Amino acid sequence: MKTLTDLITEASCLIGEIEDHPDYQRLLDEGYTPDLNIADCSTALAYLSWVVDPPSAPPVPEIEVTP
Repeated sequence: MKTLTDLITEASCLIGEIEDHPDYQRLLDEGYTPDLNIADCSTALAYLSWVVDPPSAPPVPEIEVTP
C-alpha cells in the first residue's frame, strides 16, 4: 500500500497534467468556470501535505547571554 504522502504527490502531479491538458484548456476557453478550480485542488493537497508531513522549522541559533 502506498503512503498517504506518496498519494498526495501523485495527485498533485495528475492535477498539473490536467491543468496543462489541451482538452482542459479548450474547456476553459469555451467558458468553463467551475466553483472550485485547479488552484483550489492544488491548495487543498498542499494543506493536506503539511498536516501529514509538516515542514521542519529551521533551527533557532542559541544565543549566549552574559551578565
